Amino acid sequence: MPVPPHLPLPPTDRVRSPRTGWTRAHWEAVADRLLDGCLPYATPGLAQYRLPGRASWSGVVSDGLEGFARTFLLAAFRIAGARGEVAPELIERYAAGLAAGTDPSGNEAWPALTDCSQQMVEAASIAVALHETRTWVWEKLEDRVRERIVDWLSGFVGRRTWDNNWRLFQAVSEQFLASVGAPHRKEDIEGGLDRIEDWYAGDGWYTDGDGRNFDYYIGWAMHLYPLLWSRMAAATDGGDGGRGEVYRQRLSAYLTTYPHFFGADGAPVHQGRSLTYRFAVLAPLWMGALADCTPLPPGLTRRIASGTLRHFVERGAPDERGLLPLGWYGTHLPTTQPYSGPASPYWASKGFLGLLLPADHPVWTDREALMPVEEADRCVALPAPGWLLHSTRHDGIVRLVNHGSDHQPPEGDGEDDPHYAAFAYSTATAPQSAPHARRRADNHLALVAPDGTVSRRRRIHPLGCGDGRAASWYEAELPGHPGAFRIETVSLVHGPWEVRAHRVQAPAGVAVRETGYAVAHHRRQQAASGEGWALARTADGLTSAVIALHGWDEDGASVLHETHANACGPHSAVPSLTLAAHPGGTTTHICLTVLSRDTVDPRALREAVTASAGEDGVEIRFADGTVLRPDPAGGRHTP
Repeated sequence: MPVPPHLPLPPTDRVRSPRTGWTRAHWEAVADRLLDGCLPYATPGLAQYRLPGRASWSGVVSDGLEGFARTFLLAAFRIAGARGEVAPELIERYAAGLAAGTDPSGNEAWPALTDCSQQMVEAASIAVALHETRTWVWEKLEDRVRERIVDWLSGFVGRRTWDNNWRLFQAVSEQFLASVGAPHRKEDIEGGLDRIEDWYAGDGWYTDGDGRNFDYYIGWAMHLYPLLWSRMAAATDGGDGGRGEVYRQRLSAYLTTYPHFFGADGAPVHQGRSLTYRFAVLAPLWMGALADCTPLPPGLTRRIASGTLRHFVERGAPDERGLLPLGWYGTHLPTTQPYSGPASPYWASKGFLGLLLPADHPVWTDREALMPVEEADRCVALPAPGWLLHSTRHDGIVRLVNHGSDHQPPEGDGEDDPHYAAFAYSTATAPQSAPHARRRADNHLALVAPDGTVSRRRRIHPLGCGDGRAASWYEAELPGHPGAFRIETVSLVHGPWEVRAHRVQAPAGVAVRETGYAVAHHRRQQAASGEGWALARTADGLTSAVIALHGWDEDGASVLHETHANACGPHSAVPSLTLAAHPGGTTTHICLTVLSRDTVDPRALREAVTASAGEDGVEIRFADGTVLRPDPAGGRHTP
């Protein structure tokens, strides 16, 4: 796709960057455009950036602070990465904002740090930015301004934060205080760092707080802040006490499989909350190089990073104003959360962390390397989050099969979130996230009551993950039917295909419905269905299909259409299969799920892939001779 004309960029370099053409100069140009785009919305004293868009639940002043803090983080990477050789007004702009924002008698004073306040998030960005620009900003400020900054940041001391990644905001901010000789509490810092140990799940994976909260926060928060803290601690008497080496080893383990989350077009898998941060997903890649702990070749780090940044730029982020709107590509509020304000997307600044690396670092000078999806078809198991990543080289798509991340509270069940509850996600699709589309959720197995109410997938109980399969169970609830009904699922991956085998407990008479991927575009999809299959295809050739293999009505296939429900386009469609009336008790249902840029012939697939289910278990046979046998209890399968 072409770069929008409203974003002038330097010439491409197809020798050094044969896949993307982008160089460090492109990164600097995009960073400068983002910073310049926000300036017209600054308050007179430059302490707040009140950007256009829906306000967050924290209010306009907090949103204005967010605009300052998150763009200051980007400016810090730009300033420090250029060793201060930037336009002087960029440094002056943020120095003035620091002075005005910390003046308690001024009209632009930042809100004080109070327990669990949004200001805590923004204070951490300011602390990191001040540390990284110590030579060019902090040391040039007047003493009275430095004192006011210390006074404001000291509001963190002894305060209570939310018990998740927010513990790290306190650790980083108070470590900055320690690094400048200001009062702080060592217990706050140590307590936050100790707490994340409870959430380490192995293989480089954390959960963000108690529960099974696996998403991009693991990379752009749980790995990022501990190593930013370590950089600060290195400038303080006592250093990091050896913690930094532990964090580097964990990030190295995490990065071993992280490249598998990115499609050939640069798109990251669309899963989890706060996706409006967009290219913040690149933060752990850059941190691996910055902390000298990455297992990845330098050319691969830049290939992924430049591919992802270019992916969003080509699709209108930033927009013609130079702004990042609330959404994925353009504005799409269902992709966001109530805490998201108009400046929230600027946590994307974390994706520019690589600018701290000097221009002669190998990540900027080595030739781009091929991404995993560009080399071969792959299937990678991630047992800690309960995920399978399977990708196909010919169409560049990565698909994530989810049997482990649910974002549910530690006690009881909360509302399910479409960005966590689906069986699958991908680099080419987004879930149906608008409230009006909840009855037509994608990648979901639901019991459907006569009034159309559908059961939800809330707490996910993993049963295993590895060797091309993953399994889990959850309890489905329906109004008018007491108790909960167990739904057990095994996903079996074979090349581009996923076979889902379900054991469904349900009351007699309710319907059972299976859905595939939602595909979205600016134009309405082509849709077709027949005996035991349904298919939707976008105008640019992306196809989603579901094929009944066992346990579905022959005439129960259809395509469900929605508008303004999907981050990838205003028109979306979801293929589905249905059993109109469950007989009661426990039944087995098997389907083949397809997401591909190939021409898909569902009739041929139905003949090529067969399934049987009986007392001896389930068996799936493919035309190439492969046989998959999932354990009836949701365990192993054998090829």
